[in-house]
Amino acid sequence: MQDIIPLNFVGSTPFLTVDGESVSLSEALQYLKQAGGFQRTLGEILRQYIIDKELQTREEIQVDDFRVDQALLDFRNQSQLNDPELLQKWLGANGISYSEFRYQIALGIKIEKLKNEVTSNDLESYFAEQKPLLDQVVLSRIILEDAEKAEKIGQQINQDSTQFESLAKAHSITNDKARNGLMGVVRKGTLPEILQTAIAQAEPGAIIGPLAIDNRHCLFRVEEILPATLDEPLKQELKNQLFEQWIQKRMKEKKIKLEVK
Repeated sequence: MQDIIPLNFVGSTPFLTVDGESVSLSEALQYLKQAGGFQRTLGEILRQYIIDKELQTREEIQVDDFRVDQALLDFRNQSQLNDPELLQKWLGANGISYSEFRYQIALGIKIEKLKNEVTSNDLESYFAEQKPLLDQVVLSRIILEDAEKAEKIGQQINQDSTQFESLAKAHSITNDKARNGLMGVVRKGTLPEILQTAIAQAEPGAIIGPLAIDNRHCLFRVEEILPATLDEPLKQELKNQLFEQWIQKRMKEKKIKLEVK
């Protein structure tokens, strides 16, 4: 977002009452600032404003009643709210009416359509760009606190890689030593940068380390490389990322002035 130009909060616009005492909108905003949530809330408002304005300009994005009814039914089934009384209790607990809830469902469908439109042209190239971080790897590890000990164990493994499991079980300080050091499947992008670099060109069976990570000394064995594929879950994840980037770009273009007096 660009700079926010604040005005003096001296207004008395009613916002809510607490034990019968009125809290003005300007006072509510001041409380929000004091609590450290003002920027976050303002960002959420601006985010929704941008989405709403974009939907208004895209008349082709519509949703019929049947689609909304089906989405409502799916939600009630998944949330075990098929009983009308349970649904009313849930609505009351969330402070919304049924019509507001239905509107939220319809809006969610429209936003998903908008997301598809603004990301479809970039999805394949974004996947290709992010793929090195999206690929998964199966690793085993030995984590030690002592650098000298890590060097000695590393030398043992380099001489005989079949010792990795027994050395992990005997010396590693992490819980996965009970599985002979097997970490399981991890996405490369979630690994420390030093480890990402080390395994970038590694083949299954490669021994890596010792590496200094978070004040510990770590040895790894690459068990398996699992290249990422653009399946539906990953496609949705990347669409969400691209859509958020699209929104953030538009937020930065906006000049905001608070009009509460």
